[in-house]
Amino acid sequence: MTDLPVPAVRPANPHFSSGPCPKIPGWSADRLSRALTGRSHRSKEGKARLKRAIDLTRDVLRVPDDHLIAIVPASDTGAVELALWSMLGARGIDMLAWESFGRGWVSDVIKQLRLEDVRILQSDYGSLPDLGEADFARDVVFTWNGTTSGARVPNADWIAADREGLTICDATSAVFAQALDWYKLDVVTYSWQKVLGGEAAHGMLVLSPRAVERLETYEPAWPLPKIFRLTKNGELNRAIFDGATINTPSMLCVEDYLLALEWAQATGGLDALIARADANAAIVDAWVENTAWIAHLTADPKVRSNTSVCLQFADRDVASLSLDAQRSFAKTLVGKLEAAGAAYDIGAYRDAPPGLRIWCGATVEAGDVACLTDWLDWAFDACRADLAAA
Repeated sequence: MTDLPVPAVRPANPHFSSGPCPKIPGWSADRLSRALTGRSHRSKEGKARLKRAIDLTRDVLRVPDDHLIAIVPASDTGAVELALWSMLGARGIDMLAWESFGRGWVSDVIKQLRLEDVRILQSDYGSLPDLGEADFARDVVFTWNGTTSGARVPNADWIAADREGLTICDATSAVFAQALDWYKLDVVTYSWQKVLGGEAAHGMLVLSPRAVERLETYEPAWPLPKIFRLTKNGELNRAIFDGATINTPSMLCVEDYLLALEWAQATGGLDALIARADANAAIVDAWVENTAWIAHLTADPKVRSNTSVCLQFADRDVASLSLDAQRSFAKTLVGKLEAAGAAYDIGAYRDAPPGLRIWCGATVEAGDVACLTDWLDWAFDACRADLAAA
């Protein structure tokens, strides 16, 4: 039996999933009534909605005017793959990987594109590779925030301003919660479903002038699927960056994204979004600091994520279990929280070390995070008691 009583108050919103992430505060489907459902995305009104999504994105994220923004298919994965298949092969490549998605991009470049001049700079979950080893005479591919490890690059100071190659950055769990240096990034990708809690299946692609030049001067040796084609007859298809999407988007999802962007503006813009995520992560940090049974997977606070906060078990008896047994323990703990309606979907990613992952992005309310910590202690105490009795 647990010695801790069941907490009296549950989080008002128990959604702490790292993707799809919690909706904006006050969200309801009724707020999407203006969606252009049943209409063509190529109609005048449809194009206007898509162009507004691009314009609001630029405004909230402070994307420079000389950078282009497009809505592309297949979420962040589609946006990253589009960039890799369209731009790599012109020169050598440095791939930085410290968690599952970064390692997935490495696999795609080596096994699918079968490129040979590839250097892999990698590290274990919870840490970063030596960023100083990146060679910017080459193309450099990396994730800004490791969604499954909780480790992020601290800034863009390590990226050469006078680089010869391109920087291709998967920033899907960083955008809208962390400050990106757009002039150090040539390709940035993300999806709607992360920090602003949008719906899945749509990706965003932001290109610098250097990336556009690559597209217009380099032709890959392999055929490109239609959904990856950004050029026509050697010139960029600029209509795509005005909202003429490559394939048909969901206008309902577009409306949901617009609602989230309007909320972001009303909340105070990018600085306010970053502050909300920082405040949420700080609550988890303070709890971890005062809780013996849990620890951050990313030990160094300078590179610790403020969105996908990844935790591991520090309790001696739990940490001494086999990895499979730790995963089973975590699954039981998560199950107790879900059954109580206190937290959903906070188990560690399947390829990550056993533990928990709490989404602290801008759509999460600080009061809910604080409330969650009491439930985490209760659930662990109950599972720990069961372990001792076994």
